[in-house]
Amino acid sequence: MASESQQSQLSMDLPIIDLDIYLNNPPTSPLVQAECSRAASSLITYGALLLHDSRVSEADNETFLDLLEDYFAQPEEDLKRDERPELSYQIGVTLENTEKPKCAVDEPCLDIIQRLDPSQRPLDISAHSPDPKARFFWRMVELPPYETQFPGLNAENITPDAAHIKERWAPTMNLWGSSMKNAVSKLSEMAALGLGLEADYFSNAGRYGPHLLAPTASDLNKYASLDTILAGFHTDLNFLTIHGRSRYPGLNIWARNTGSRIPVKIPQGNYLLVQAGKQIEYITGGLIKAGYHEVVVNERTIETIERRKIEFPDRPLVRISSTLFWHLNSDFDLAPVPKLAERAEKVREEQAKLGRDEGEPAKYPPTKVGYQVQE
Repeated sequence: MASESQQSQLSMDLPIIDLDIYLNNPPTSPLVQAECSRAASSLITYGALLLHDSRVSEADNETFLDLLEDYFAQPEEDLKRDERPELSYQIGVTLENTEKPKCAVDEPCLDIIQRLDPSQRPLDISAHSPDPKARFFWRMVELPPYETQFPGLNAENITPDAAHIKERWAPTMNLWGSSMKNAVSKLSEMAALGLGLEADYFSNAGRYGPHLLAPTASDLNKYASLDTILAGFHTDLNFLTIHGRSRYPGLNIWARNTGSRIPVKIPQGNYLLVQAGKQIEYITGGLIKAGYHEVVVNERTIETIERRKIEFPDRPLVRISSTLFWHLNSDFDLAPVPKLAERAEKVREEQAKLGRDEGEPAKYPPTKVGYQVQE
């Protein structure tokens, strides 16, 4: 466990990686090489980074948030029409109090919480209560030119029926989803270069992935008490998760899983948050760890609720997360890259010397991405 002095060596502000440098210069330029190295280092150290991409329009995110607020303000019986439990909720809506934080019953995860300094621990999830958030899954997929072994992970999208939503739905979802998907795919190239791989190593492996635009929704008329857990402490199972700005604060992340809790602040403008998921942990042999995070109601959340009640009295009071899960192809053979797994061992040793006990090393047996997702 890190001491206070060791924790203070890490900045409480996430590094900002400039995608424009990568897009506007040749890959061999020292500027690009340095920025790619920073991207990889940020993911190794924090499991997250802030990404600047001047192609991204904050107005598109605002339009997306408006649409999702309107959607989740509908009566529950209207939302239930878009529910597909027979597909394990992998498409359409998941209603509130359905998803449980896996960490509440996962021994390695509970071990990580115990090894955190008490002042840095997440809010207590031991009650095993389902999260009071709802979610919508909208696929952002390029169909593979081959027959996938995992058709259930590549199901058809669902468009809501309500007249005030239906016409806006696909254009808004696809426009903002494409912006985030393009940004995170290009970041995967920067990360690959920064790790000493070919630029397209990850982006080719994810070209036909079952990417999901996956906004969550929390009803702040019902769940606005201080320290309410909207999404319990967890990691994401995909490769990289990318977020636009939410209108309500409350997202906390943990640096290298055993460091400090960092309240996330995404700057206004062309900025996105990127977090490492389990697939990048797997393929790097634990060199990059899937980042733990939670969403809670804190004092800043409550201040924002009160301000929006005054400034936007006619808008639904719903916290929407602007989230896309970027996946590797379901049929991709998932196994650690040997040279990255070797680096991972060295990082574990360095962490141990600094007094940061990372617990038992995880195992990453070869598998298909589709099986990893199903499990």
